[in-house]
Amino acid sequence: MNEIYILTDYKGYFGSKQKTTPYKSGFDKNALQKYFTERKFNPIFLNFADVDFKKVDLRNKYVIYTSAEDQGLHYKDYIEDIILGLYLQGAKLIPHFKFLRANNNKVFMEILRDQSEMQEIKNIKSTYLSTLEDLKRKENFPDKNVLKLSAGAMSSGVFLTKSKDELIKKCKINCRTRYIYKELWDIKNTIKHRYFIPDSLYRKKFIVQNYIENLQNDWKLLVYGESIYILKRMVRKNDFRASGSGIFEFTKEIPKGILEFAYQIKENFNVPNISLDIAYADHEFYLIEFQAIYFGTKTLENAPFYFKNENSKWKVYDEKSDLEKVYVNSIVDFIEKVKI
Repeated sequence: MNEIYILTDYKGYFGSKQKTTPYKSGFDKNALQKYFTERKFNPIFLNFADVDFKKVDLRNKYVIYTSAEDQGLHYKDYIEDIILGLYLQGAKLIPHFKFLRANNNKVFMEILRDQSEMQEIKNIKSTYLSTLEDLKRKENFPDKNVLKLSAGAMSSGVFLTKSKDELIKKCKINCRTRYIYKELWDIKNTIKHRYFIPDSLYRKKFIVQNYIENLQNDWKLLVYGESIYILKRMVRKNDFRASGSGIFEFTKEIPKGILEFAYQIKENFNVPNISLDIAYADHEFYLIEFQAIYFGTKTLENAPFYFKNENSKWKVYDEKSDLEKVYVNSIVDFIEKVKI
């Protein structure tokens, strides 16, 4: 029986799940144990803090892992150290470390988009920056842009700007980094040392994206293996954002081709499951954002139906799904298909 290591956080939790007891406790580990065993895998739970590279060797071992969205992302930074160490050791990480780096990190997410070979996802154009000074130097922005702080979910840190001046103003308000002692020290050095350049006061990284006009809704799609769960999300009144609006519906009336588009993105990134925010305008699909680890699962948990790819045709199944079972099947099917 194959072994698969499941790395949990300091609370003993794994993954992100909406309906949990206790609140925000992640996947049901007993269910994961059951479903992996049924698929002939022996799951071994291990805390990140127990991965001591002087003693633990997971070379050529299958490893799945959780992420974190703690304030300041301090614990997530630690998780990245451990997972990068395992990557260097030769563990078979699912997903690849780069998707952990892109989790709650829109700058690196856009770098992955730009490096992708899938041209269909490149109609969203992003400039990724980290200082106000760099933004001021950039030219040729269109009149309307979307400013997004690199970290944030459910439309937090997302702003529509209608001019370069407004873009700079929004950046000043939202990208300020306050370290009073260091700022006072820089003021002293500016007076004392000729030509001294102080550190920027605005160093929160961010992206600037092209704006898609007249959107009434977008689509949240969760792709697990061959199955897709889809949710229609309406834009809030007097707003341009659908994510986090709370106005949504499950409907089978979906844009033609959206399932194939979502499935191809999953295949292109070579992951077992992925969360996608997709817009449809003027007969064209736009991949707004994507995450391949630690994404919200509400769409799957609440969906009364899902679509499944069977012999290159999409069949609708009118039934609820078990998150842990769907997740495990996507992982095992991925291992068997890709043979990592």
